[in-house]
Amino acid sequence: MEFLGDKEILNNYKIGFLCSRKVPSNIILKTYDWAIEQREKGVCIVSGFHSKIEKDVFHFLLKGTQPIILVLARSLKKRWEPELADAIQKNRILIISPFTEKVKRSSQRTALIRNKIIKELSDELKIAYVDPGGELKSILGKS
Repeated sequence: MEFLGDKEILNNYKIGFLCSRKVPSNIILKTYDWAIEQREKGVCIVSGFHSKIEKDVFHFLLKGTQPIILVLARSLKKRWEPELADAIQKNRILIISPFTEKVKRSSQRTALIRNKIIKELSDELKIAYVDPGGELKSILGKS
């Protein structure tokens, strides 16, 4: 595994956040409220922050000061967006990739691996929504 950022973040109590790509509208605002609550409590969230709603949650979390763990479904990038670079510099984010630099894009297979790692790293899971026909359902049923 490749790491970028403060590995001490792994020592925090961690809530894993997962959500299917397709989400009913009634779940979205509840999830935003949950993200803001976690930010205000200073809870460490671990996620891939890949789906639209996961990206929105990440945006809310970045406005706080709590630690964050980002697990990628691809290799580590060479350049990071300014808000991520700032969080890395402030030692409040840990970025993890289980993939070699040959894996440049995420795929269904790499996303499945990423989600299993999120599940393993987390002390508890927050599942905002599981699409009955989606991939997320398959990993949640397995240990």
